[in-house]
Amino acid sequence: MTYRCSCRRRHAGNQEACGDRRQVLGLAAWAAFGSLGLLAGCGERASEAQSLAPIEIDRSTSCELDGMLLSDYPGPKAQVHYAAQDKPSFFCDTVELFSTLLAGEQVRAVRAVYVQDMGKADWDAPQGHWIDAKTAFFVLGSKRHGSMGPTIASFAQEQDAAKFATEYGGKVLRFGDIKADMVDLSGGALHDTRM
Repeated sequence: MTYRCSCRRRHAGNQEACGDRRQVLGLAAWAAFGSLGLLAGCGERASEAQSLAPIEIDRSTSCELDGMLLSDYPGPKAQVHYAAQDKPSFFCDTVELFSTLLAGEQVRAVRAVYVQDMGKADWDAPQGHWIDAKTAFFVLGSKRHGSMGPTIASFAQEQDAAKFATEYGGKVLRFGDIKADMVDLSGGALHDTRM
């Protein structure tokens, strides 16, 4: 049996040299293919990160739960980016946000949650200043109201949350400290005289 390699030169009787060359070429091809996969993966991650960035509200942005226009009400707003959903779901109040996230029937996978930093945003007409809700500080039980009545103020800095609590009352909590029994929607909605 005569061995012929696929390269242009014949390696008469030297199958080992040709095999080595094929092995190197094969590894190079796999490395190049793998690099393309990594580059595609990087592009996907960059695209995903961009799609998870907070989206600014405008005059037509409405609340997922009740259709209220976010820009018509004071207090911190929220947005949730769910898996398999192109646009975020918006909430006109942080109480609605937590009520939704902590509901037993909540089964959608959450990719990102943003709230507004009320240490920087104007309480009466909040725009921008979106922060990751999971790293934020929250003030529960203050005298300040949002769209649903009593609300949970959100802050990027603990000292801003503490200052707010000193001025308006309430207790400073972290994201994981807020429980379902703290975010009853019936209280705010029942006492909102504008509805």
